Amino acid sequence: METLFVVLIGMVAAILANRNIAVFNDGLRPIVSEHIEGRLNRRELGLTAFAMSFGLVIGFGIPFTISASIILIHSILLGTDIIGLLTPKNKWGTPVAALIGGLYGWGLIAGLEGFVKLFDYLPVNFLEPLGEVGTPVVVTFMTFPALAVAMQFGIKKGVLTFVVAALVRQLAVFVNEQGLITIGDNVVSINQEGMALIVGMIFLFVYAIKEKASEGSSVDLASLFSDKVRSIKKNVVFFMVIGGLIAGATNLMLMAGDPISLNLLSEGQTADAGIAAAARAIGFIPLVASTAIATGVYSPVGFTLIFVVGFFSPNVWLALIIGAAIIFAEVMLLSYIARFLDKYPGVRNSGENIRNAMTRLLEVALLIGGANASNMIAPGFGFFFIAGFYLLNEVAGRPIVRMAVGPVGAIAVGIIANILVAFGLMTIPQ
Repeated sequence: METLFVVLIGMVAAILANRNIAVFNDGLRPIVSEHIEGRLNRRELGLTAFAMSFGLVIGFGIPFTISASIILIHSILLGTDIIGLLTPKNKWGTPVAALIGGLYGWGLIAGLEGFVKLFDYLPVNFLEPLGEVGTPVVVTFMTFPALAVAMQFGIKKGVLTFVVAALVRQLAVFVNEQGLITIGDNVVSINQEGMALIVGMIFLFVYAIKEKASEGSSVDLASLFSDKVRSIKKNVVFFMVIGGLIAGATNLMLMAGDPISLNLLSEGQTADAGIAAAARAIGFIPLVASTAIATGVYSPVGFTLIFVVGFFSPNVWLALIIGAAIIFAEVMLLSYIARFLDKYPGVRNSGENIRNAMTRLLEVALLIGGANASNMIAPGFGFFFIAGFYLLNEVAGRPIVRMAVGPVGAIAVGIIANILVAFGLMTIPQ
């Protein structure tokens, strides 16, 4: 059943990309819209999709998938973007895209199982140290609202948000240590990072809501792009199918929508992963909604709320049903969301700031995590390698995105360590 879920997700996502209905890469949606309107031919569209997404699959999605033994959604959906857009949009191209997309999904899950088994035969089994790559991410994730506030509303408000969130976190630590919250005879522990994150998000949206559109300056997005919204609504059944499948796969602990919830899920912290996914989804609604309304091309994961459904649903079948219902509601509410974003430009603008804040945070956290993991695999050499790898990548113009330097570097150190041990140039770390 697990393999079937992933295969079906690969097939449906490839069909959606092939029919110009939905793509996962946010940057691709305006380009697909250019193709739909006849300003870009299919060959140029396919090559652009490959150029924009292939590096992210290899350098970002796959390393996280290997390190956590759980599929990061980027691994599969960035790949199906390429598959769907490289195949012609005709009566034989769509079935071919579906077939290749399904095989790609099967290859991901089969290859992941093979990778895990392969580690047992290596002189230096570095699978467990690879888990350290995500450790700083879990702790530092709570700071992204403060960074987003600073980027959009100024450093003073950003510092205030950070200080209050930090105080709330420490208050939660104190409450847990003293056992102040009980239900019956049971002491209840609250998640300190989750509490800090909630406080930070409250600050962010309070500031954003206060920034209203001035009279005469607003544009009725819902009316301006009404034909685009209609084209998305016309394909709502497709979104319900893939939304239900992804929610079900998340419930089966097969995949996650972002590195933060992925690492929490790999540690068995499902509820915390759900909280992190919810915060990310709320923050990404303005960005996904804006690009969808303006281009008529949706995301196969919608506002990413389907991952939250997957984490909190009691079983896979309920997750499938609720996931389909959630993405149906998202699509049907697009016109109302457009009017809300038009009324509150601060909320609309926060989408891009939240994305940039998360990206910067992940760049730092994953570099630290990659360095720690590398040093566990090969003490001393690990720090040396990651520092050199990062700096040379910067000088070379970042052929590998910053977020991927830590995970890719840690995998490279693991491979090098095994080669050194095989040639007797390094002892196996204890």
